[in-house]
Amino acid sequence: MRVGCKRNPLLLIVLILVAKLGHFQRWEGFQEKPMSKKNMNSTLSYFIEAYNNASNDTYLYRVNKLLRSQVQLTTGVEYMVTVRISRTKCKRNSSQTHSCPLQSHKKLKKSLICDFLIYTVPWMNYYQLWNNSCLDA
Repeated sequence: MRVGCKRNPLLLIVLILVAKLGHFQRWEGFQEKPMSKKNMNSTLSYFIEAYNNASNDTYLYRVNKLLRSQVQLTTGVEYMVTVRISRTKCKRNSSQTHSCPLQSHKKLKKSLICDFLIYTVPWMNYYQLWNNSCLDA
């Protein structure tokens, strides 16, 4: 007696696709990868602008050093970044934010280590700050 076993062509197609897709790189969570210079500059600029807009400090801050960057591909690109930011000599109403020298006066000198998560769709020039936390350095 033969057991009736009909072959399901849809199941076969799905199994072939799964096997083929297994050869592509999978993005499972954040990966330690350096950001491209173009994406790094625009992402860091977006972050520091958002930080300065939300800050009550009299002086502006600027990114002093990139400490760590991780990337995750989703519907766009998510960057989890750690930076050192430092207080500059420029006050909030200054228009030259990128060229501001760092604060040198001992009482006004201040640095923070910030972790932030930014979602971006670089090909649409879209950025959104999802998370941000800063501690004294």
